[in-house]
Amino acid sequence: MSALEARIRQAKSKNDILLMTHIVIGYPSFAASLEIVDAMVEAGVDLMELQIPFSEPMADGPVILAANQKAIAAGSTVERCFAFAATVAKKHPIPFLFMSYYNLLFRAGVGSFVARMRAAGVHGAIVPDLPPEEAGEYLDAMQAADTDPIFIFSPSTSDERLRQIAGHARGFVYCVARKGVTGLHTTFSAELDAYLARCRAATRLPLALGFGVQDKTDVAFLRGKVDIAVVGTATLRLIDDEGVSAVGAFVRGLR
Repeated sequence: MSALEARIRQAKSKNDILLMTHIVIGYPSFAASLEIVDAMVEAGVDLMELQIPFSEPMADGPVILAANQKAIAAGSTVERCFAFAATVAKKHPIPFLFMSYYNLLFRAGVGSFVARMRAAGVHGAIVPDLPPEEAGEYLDAMQAADTDPIFIFSPSTSDERLRQIAGHARGFVYCVARKGVTGLHTTFSAELDAYLARCRAATRLPLALGFGVQDKTDVAFLRGKVDIAVVGTATLRLIDDEGVSAVGAFVRGLR
């Protein structure tokens, strides 16, 4: 069992469902990003995705896409993101994960990127455009650094493919609630129940579910079905509409 999985299982013994939030590093500014992380941790978040901005984030909808583009325009770089991650990982006790796209790892050198991630105190990474059969160098580097590759299940994935993906995953598996990009409406229904049952059958790892988790009602629906509810776009919309000061109360109200 990896350190991240152990942390998740320990936290799960105290809460019936965990919360993972998502920020785009440097949006709306680096100072604001730090305030947002502080507010989320204080409000009880159990783990957090730190997205390194990328110019073409293919899995992300318009809200997160805009945040990526604005962060880059405001001066967010990979170097600054590593420094930010090291700061928050040292400051807060929860696990942090990087989320970004393979081009950034490739350009930096996969081994170098992963080693720096480990040195920064980041527990794992979500790289949505890197399938496991093309991830040999990445998987080797992650194993050597004792960090976890978080892979993705989707509703259109066959049972056989779910098992194949699970064979390479560590820490937990990220289940996307529907096909498409982040930020669109998701119907939480019996159809989702059937999909999550397939996910459970494919792996013994903890399951996270994201893509469309918006509020307390959605989180309540997921209790007993997954271990982690992932909230991303809803928080960014809140920041856009009401500012950073609204984040803490929103997160506390989710569970």
